[in-house]
Amino acid sequence: MPSLSSEVASATPRLLHAIAGGERGGGGGRRNPNAKVAIAEAVAADSPRRRQRTSAPGSAAAHVPQAEAVWDSEVEARATEASRAGTWSGWMAATLAPATAAAGLVVATAAWAQDEAAEATAEAVAAAVPLIDAGSTAWMLTATALVLMMTIPGLALFYGGMVRKTNLLATMMQSFVTACAVTIAWVVLGYSLGFAPGGSLIGGLGQVFMQGVDVGSVVGVIPESVFATFQLTFAIITPALLVGAFTDRVKFSSILLFVVLWLLVVYAPIAHWVWGGGFLMTAGVLDYAGGTVVHINAGVAGLVAAVVIGSRKKDVATHSMPHNLALSIVGAALLWVGWFGFNAGSAVAADGRAGMAMLVTQIGAAAAALGWMAAEWIARGKPSALGLISGAVAGLVAITPASGFVGPGGAVAIGAAAGPLCFASVIVIKRMAKADDSLDCFGIHGVGGIIGAILTGVFAREGIGGAPGLVDGNPGQVLTQLYGIAVTIAYCAVASFVLLKIVGALTGGLRVGEDAEREGLDVALHGEAVP
Repeated sequence: MPSLSSEVASATPRLLHAIAGGERGGGGGRRNPNAKVAIAEAVAADSPRRRQRTSAPGSAAAHVPQAEAVWDSEVEARATEASRAGTWSGWMAATLAPATAAAGLVVATAAWAQDEAAEATAEAVAAAVPLIDAGSTAWMLTATALVLMMTIPGLALFYGGMVRKTNLLATMMQSFVTACAVTIAWVVLGYSLGFAPGGSLIGGLGQVFMQGVDVGSVVGVIPESVFATFQLTFAIITPALLVGAFTDRVKFSSILLFVVLWLLVVYAPIAHWVWGGGFLMTAGVLDYAGGTVVHINAGVAGLVAAVVIGSRKKDVATHSMPHNLALSIVGAALLWVGWFGFNAGSAVAADGRAGMAMLVTQIGAAAAALGWMAAEWIARGKPSALGLISGAVAGLVAITPASGFVGPGGAVAIGAAAGPLCFASVIVIKRMAKADDSLDCFGIHGVGGIIGAILTGVFAREGIGGAPGLVDGNPGQVLTQLYGIAVTIAYCAVASFVLLKIVGALTGGLRVGEDAEREGLDVALHGEAVP
């Protein structure tokens, strides 16, 4: 804080006039209280404290003690000067100076008031203009690109390497066309249903065709255009994941229509429930980056579709070994790297919580990969490359809802649980449900999402995400998580079943013919083949 003398020195001639204006008549006359306030106002007008507004703005009275000191020192100096002069001119100068400074008092007061009014206006304007944080915006641009990379090319390669060679192009094309179709559906209606102001069940129609999303609109500290695109990448990968449950036996037209309808009827409402201010968010369900919205949702829809569509033909299923696991390993690696944007980007800022989300994402994936590998090694006598990458993805799925709420210890526990449990589910659930889930969509994403959602309620730390879990003395959070899981499963299962029936009726049946299934979808549906 600058000294009083420096504030007075910077107060311009208004201060000196105000000081002089306080003395009436001659040498030892009375103090003028109004002049003291004028001095205080002059000091306040140029005070760094006024500019910083760290004390009550516009309060001249706050500066009166300082003005008192200035007054006393100046009066004493003037009396001494006049006494030493001992001349008529000296006496006149000391006597008449206060009168000539009266106008300065008025100027000082008016200038102070004008400065205060101008500053108040500037502050009101600044408060009304949203601030965009450059660092957070740069990170969210990067995170958005990373999440899109998860689908194309990450998921396309991951799924493509697991199918027969005669289905490679069709499988990769499914991921690519999903990205295109969902983008348009998101712009037209999906974003508004998910994130526009609305009720507890669905967003409103105020942002149909992205109305209101312009260069000046802001969400938090980033442009809304970036936020909307980031959320779009989540909307893209979710239906692309569920297609893996039936990738090698469904018509291309059926897939295209289903993913668009499913986005609008299933994904967008659940996204609103959890992230857009809907009833699950109000109930306190924790889902940082998509355990319920993305993974449970996709897994359940994939399982329902596998049951409705039916199993592959026996001779086809027998020969449906992965044709190129090298592609799948590359795809899994891209998914892992992209998942940092998925989870750490869900902070919608470049801050400490984003950093913690990135750390626990890495830990959860590694722990689950090792857990799956160990379980497979024990059960089958050999660890496999397919098992290792499947375990890593299961860990990434499980840590997703917890990534903004748990610390490193919780991440190890979640990953260690997800690996072996997802390995078991891939084997057991297929037999129990008699569902031919081609690429284990439910076993990895559905089960992994459920495990992660429940354990989020166990390991959530109030000091990280602001919400205490069981380890912080809040067992009720586990029940809240179970409620969110149950609601998501019930709605997704029923809505997906209805949509599959509607799409089948509109496209003349969901499945391709037996000959096309045996020949492979690349040639049968697209007239192309990988040499």
